[in-house]
Amino acid sequence: VLQKWVNREISNFDYLIQLNTMAGRTYNDLAQYPVFPWILRDYTSEELDLNNPAVFRDLSKPIGVVNEKNAKAVKEKYVFEQSNFEDPLGIIDKFHYGTHYSNAAGVMHYLIRVEPFTTLHIQLQSGRFDCADRQFHSIPATWQALMDNPNDVKELIPEFFYFPEFLENQNGFNLGQLQISKEVVNDVILPKWAHSPEDFIYKHRKALESEYVSAHLHEWIDLIFGYKQRGPAAVEALNVFY
Repeated sequence: VLQKWVNREISNFDYLIQLNTMAGRTYNDLAQYPVFPWILRDYTSEELDLNNPAVFRDLSKPIGVVNEKNAKAVKEKYVFEQSNFEDPLGIIDKFHYGTHYSNAAGVMHYLIRVEPFTTLHIQLQSGRFDCADRQFHSIPATWQALMDNPNDVKELIPEFFYFPEFLENQNGFNLGQLQISKEVVNDVILPKWAHSPEDFIYKHRKALESEYVSAHLHEWIDLIFGYKQRGPAAVEALNVFY
């Protein structure tokens, strides 16, 4: 599979799906759901220019430190977290992030508008929808939250590259309204450069298969599936998870 990918006989999307499968990730287990990278950083321009390297996320860094400002806090946490973490026996290894780039709650967060994930989310929240401000309601706002908060380290799921329906509230669920703006949470708000959910998926998939991502995807794979998952390489890459 690696050789086929290097020879460009299979797409970046196919390679990532195969890697996820070999790593034991599967659509049948929310705790081991396939994980895909955030690949863009430009969610505000009117047009998306895939020939401009500045529109892409730095794939060599974990999502928690793509914003350089967060790196200091993450490093300090690794050094000091033992003292403020409930670990009286001292048996928990040091970590940069207390949460994970892929987990069941994160999958339900993204897929809240489609069943069976809606029902699973409601069960997780003790029989009702979580408060509107915590819902997945906007792609630009979700990216901004990642940039502002080193504790939010969610990567993406494959649906962001092929499944426009998850961005629409086709079932008319009452997801509440945002506290400050009073805006009703309905369909997911898209970047300005996307004119519809289908257009978002089309351009996002195009970005995944772009020359820039093809040249840098292996850097992200090293973090998630490769040698930077643990040990000294993980510490150096600020990529150690609880």
